[in-house]
Amino acid sequence: MIAEVGQNHQGDLEIAREYVRIFAFEGADVVKFQTRHNKSLFSSSAYEAAYASENAFAETYGAHREKLELKPEWLPILKADCEKHGVKFMSTPFDEPSLALLNEVGVDLLKVASFDLGNLPFLNRIAKLGKPVVLSVGGGKIDQIRSSVDLVQRHHDQIAVLHCVSEYPCEYDRLGLDNIEVLKAEFPNCIIGSSDHFNGTLSGPVAFMKGARVFEKHVTLNRAWKGTDHSFALEPEGFRKFVRDIKRVRHMMPPKPKSDLGNEQVFKKLGKSIIAYVDLKAGDELTLDVLSGRIFETQHVPVRESNKVVGAKLKRDIAKGEPIQLSDIAP
Repeated sequence: MIAEVGQNHQGDLEIAREYVRIFAFEGADVVKFQTRHNKSLFSSSAYEAAYASENAFAETYGAHREKLELKPEWLPILKADCEKHGVKFMSTPFDEPSLALLNEVGVDLLKVASFDLGNLPFLNRIAKLGKPVVLSVGGGKIDQIRSSVDLVQRHHDQIAVLHCVSEYPCEYDRLGLDNIEVLKAEFPNCIIGSSDHFNGTLSGPVAFMKGARVFEKHVTLNRAWKGTDHSFALEPEGFRKFVRDIKRVRHMMPPKPKSDLGNEQVFKKLGKSIIAYVDLKAGDELTLDVLSGRIFETQHVPVRESNKVVGAKLKRDIAKGEPIQLSDIAP
């Protein structure tokens, strides 16, 4: 269960630390951030471009991004917080300087964003570090996914492949969860999972039923906060239910033991027992017309077992309304 903070910490260390504490409590196994060295990641023109979005934190795109970055010196603090609260520390490096920084800090897992699927030079640098890799495949064609997975597996086998649709938010009818089965068949030696941008929780249990075993979900402390990802992220209570419902699925599948069927408490209290619908004599045949059911303080032969008595003959007289026992039936 990966709680994806992304940049929903608003560039504030104390808020980022709250994400670790709160979502560890709500059931996350991993808390994930994102790491960028923006001047390496963007060309100078892209970095200096004007940015007029309602979600902008600055007038240029580069300055906007810088406002939302975690400072390098904050990462060891967040790693220590993750250790304190019993979760793994994970981040997505978007460029080589960020990858080097995360390796130095000692991140537990590395995420490869869908943007870098098929980026074999960068994937090779990631895989050579030997850390577990979680790879999202949003927007990827099967040959791009295959080449990426094969490259990582040249270095190690600690890889999870996550079905993902790169739409923000992703509507329920665009989730494409059947693709999880495709990935399971294509990559039988990989753990398959789901990373979705759907603003609800149902996607988790359905993905589990399709075979997903790793789940990444965007989280926020307040959906109303400024920023592009808050609106489809889960608040703490939503994430708690997301985790709870996924973990319940496996327990919903096995049928109850046959020995329990019919012995439920409600049947012991309110189950009908077979009775004589009319006065009956010894030797009479028990037909459908002469039988009925009634609730007694103590259950006798349940009406659902009427197949055991219909067509049989009685050994004794039985008055109307009296329960019929199996011992009353002639062999």
